[in-house]
Amino acid sequence: MKDRAAEHRLSRLPVTETHAGTVVYSPGGTYGPRVQQDLQLVLLHTGSATIEIDGRRHLLQGGGVALLKPGCQEHFAFSEIGETWHRWIAVTIEREDPAELQSLEGLPFSIPISDQMNTITDMLLTLMNSGSTPADELIKSLGRSAILLYATECERRQTNISKHPAVLQAKDIIHHDYADDLCLEDLAKRVYKTPEHFIRLFRRDEGVTPIQYLWQYRVKQGLALLRNTGLSIGEVADQVGFKTSYHFARTIKRHTGKTPTEYRIASSPVSFTNYRK
Repeated sequence: MKDRAAEHRLSRLPVTETHAGTVVYSPGGTYGPRVQQDLQLVLLHTGSATIEIDGRRHLLQGGGVALLKPGCQEHFAFSEIGETWHRWIAVTIEREDPAELQSLEGLPFSIPISDQMNTITDMLLTLMNSGSTPADELIKSLGRSAILLYATECERRQTNISKHPAVLQAKDIIHHDYADDLCLEDLAKRVYKTPEHFIRLFRRDEGVTPIQYLWQYRVKQGLALLRNTGLSIGEVADQVGFKTSYHFARTIKRHTGKTPTEYRIASSPVSFTNYRK
């Protein structure tokens, strides 16, 4: 279950500065010892690093991101057999609020680097290379978001740990290709399962069949487009994988009790004079 209280505390983290950087260490390079002053994310892209924290050693492999916490003594020893490239995001907080830092306790030392974490890091480096300063509100906000993203991704991984990899892969396919003409056989083939076995796995982990999940996701995306765009009903239907606007309208009515137009009007405070039916 999502920890809303912890998320709320982290979203209010009193950030005073955010720094970001990139560095390549030669084989056998070291750094430290030092006392960590910030909340720091270390994104290790190539090579490896053994990070000793308060006397305890942790191995960070290429493709992983680690969260380092203030007040700890650290020493880095990088790969002996090749260069190690890593980037970092260092978030300075105004005070060490026990409640806020407590939200980070119990999180794993490292997780795989996600596309989203790479995107935040790319944005920070680009903005800072273009003249933004560590104390700019945008830069501080991105630093806070990176910490919140790490915590969120840790929680998501914990939720998914008991789910079959084929189910997680199928969900990723659906989330990316839901507008395409997907069918059970296609999904099963892409996750290397027979349709029968795939249905059993998916129902066990998600409580619905793969195709039921697909249509639920299409409805979710369709409702979002109705709320937030001026696309016509037919255009929305087409963009979320419905073959006809009639089928889309019937499905929306079944899920919400309203027609697409009624749902759009009820869910948006803006004028609808420019919306197309």
